[in-house]
Amino acid sequence: MAQVSLRDLTKEFDDTVAVADLNLEVADGEFVVLVGPSGSGKTTALRLVAGLERPTRGSIFIGDRDVTDVPPRDRDIAMVFQNYALYPHMTAYDNMAFGLQVRGYARGEIEGRVKDAAEILGIGGLLHRRPGQLSGGQRQRTAVGRAIVRQPQAFLFDEPLSNLDASLRVEMRAELSQLHRRLNATILYVTHDQVEAMTMGQRIAIMNEGRLQQCAEPLAVYRAPANRFVAGFIGSPAINFFNGELGSSESGWLFKGKDFQLDVPCSAAPPAGPATLGARPEDLRIGDSGTFGAVVRVVEPVGSEMYIHLLTQDGARVVVRAPADTRVAVDERVAVAIPPDKVHLFRDDTGERIGP
Repeated sequence: MAQVSLRDLTKEFDDTVAVADLNLEVADGEFVVLVGPSGSGKTTALRLVAGLERPTRGSIFIGDRDVTDVPPRDRDIAMVFQNYALYPHMTAYDNMAFGLQVRGYARGEIEGRVKDAAEILGIGGLLHRRPGQLSGGQRQRTAVGRAIVRQPQAFLFDEPLSNLDASLRVEMRAELSQLHRRLNATILYVTHDQVEAMTMGQRIAIMNEGRLQQCAEPLAVYRAPANRFVAGFIGSPAINFFNGELGSSESGWLFKGKDFQLDVPCSAAPPAGPATLGARPEDLRIGDSGTFGAVVRVVEPVGSEMYIHLLTQDGARVVVRAPADTRVAVDERVAVAIPPDKVHLFRDDTGERIGP
């Protein structure tokens, strides 16, 4: 395996900048997930690495080799697509073996590689079947197996689980994570699903409008988002935002919202002015007293917990993640407490994070 380096990578389509000045290092044996909404540039970035698109500027290194102008077949990478891209007239065995046959590998080596990959993926008894005789999960395993037999320097995955049902996606997430550990593979994985990103990636790289917003370990991104976009994109239910003004107080900073104010402990001088306060749904508390009042609009039980949708006096919508035994009723007025040590503050003009 080898590291993958993207250096000042830019891709423009006429007047549209799909990827802008992307710098990203995927270490040897690392699993990095590119995540973002539709149109964020994540798939274009992956296609640039694969050689399916040519960059407008910048360079791509796989190991110590500059592959920016190298054809896809000579980059020593394997790509797994969203739609599997299997030959319908071939068996699973032939689909997995085809790439090696084209490259002139000996029959015995091909057979050994295919059987080893099938054993790893649990499809050893299905190699005689054609794609039409396989389930979605089995077709996905076949596509992954076709990549494994190549023994490339890096694997590229383009939203490979998006066509699977919810329960199978959970199963395949675990299988791909185990596969990464077993092969010690270098993987660059693209998804729009932030749950996939959080559960699979050793690091996640969040993109928006072609630009890298933050790249760090999943929990580091969740606990200290670099800007308002990252805070709003990562987390389900999404973080709650409150607009207001930031100033100073005797104990630190003072955030003044439309119908509440909150002392935030901080020893540094506050950057006074318009700001946005973010509070995760699981950090909010409903009780007899709190930071602000709100009216319950919707209660969503989801098993071990519930999501309580609230409407504040000034019309803001707030979601609280609460224990399943919380007793509230629709149209009931409740008090909501915001723990000062759990909030995130962002500049109103740039969206950048304020403070530690």
